[in-house]
Amino acid sequence: VQLQAYGGGLVQAGGSLRLSCAASGLPFSSYSMGWFHQAPGKERDFVVAISMSGTMTSYADSVKGRFTISRDNAKNTVYLQMNNLKPEDKGVYYCAADSIYSNYARVNYDYWGQGTLVTVSS
Repeated sequence: VQLQAYGGGLVQAGGSLRLSCAASGLPFSSYSMGWFHQAPGKERDFVVAISMSGTMTSYADSVKGRFTISRDNAKNTVYLQMNNLKPEDKGVYYCAADSIYSNYARVNYDYWGQGTLVTVSS
């Protein structure tokens, strides 16, 4: 299984970025997907999850109204649209896959990608 996250970069506060995560080696449409954020020196935190079909999503309070997750099962890819970025959003963003969807924050996913770095300048 391989999860390849990309799309990170440097952006000014208030700007936008779109992250992508391409999956291979697993039946993508049978896995829920999640995005997680790890700020420098801190633990990895849940950001958002999306169900297998994409009909259900769950967001951390800190990103509600600013971030949007979506998925394209035909392309085996999950996206994270990040708008109105804040300095506290900087860090490494990881995508992960799990055989179960849950609408609460957790980090015990089956498979993890390598992460993509987001830097937000104030």
